[in-house]
Amino acid sequence: MKYLLTGEETQRLHFRLVTKDDFNTWLPLFKEDKVDLFLGMPTGLSQIEQCEFWFNKVFHRYDNGLGGMNALIDKRTGEFIGQSGLLVQTVEDEERLEIGYSILPKYWGKGFAQEAAIKCKTFCFEQEFSTNLISMMHTDNIGSEIVAIKNGMTFEKKVDTFNVYSITREMWLNQKK
Repeated sequence: MKYLLTGEETQRLHFRLVTKDDFNTWLPLFKEDKVDLFLGMPTGLSQIEQCEFWFNKVFHRYDNGLGGMNALIDKRTGEFIGQSGLLVQTVEDEERLEIGYSILPKYWGKGFAQEAAIKCKTFCFEQEFSTNLISMMHTDNIGSEIVAIKNGMTFEKKVDTFNVYSITREMWLNQKK
């Protein structure tokens, strides 16, 4: 399955496919305020409905070659701490490849999103999947915006209630020097 980082690793993380067995572990994310807005999901759903919506989207991506979120496993503890991956998105009628990341609340502030996002960027550009990557976040999601900036991305534009940050392969190569 193209774009998936299954089997890839970072210093602290192992990437694997999300499974239905991960549902209850992922459920606490949807207790947080604004998580539906931040993830571009319908509002007004219950916690379980939000998680179901999310999982349906993950499996739809897997089944249709649209990339997808990988489960992030802490290599030291074996715990499921979040999801990250390369996602095929349509932004203003243009197909783009996005770095997505979402971390369970109890692991926020520990640098896991940053570590996963850097791995996604490196994987994409090394595999030459795209010459340009984006990360999109709700305008109120300052944490995700910081991750994008630390990942070498710059503000490209605002689309509805989302900020789009991007980096080109050429910029990435220059940053590596």
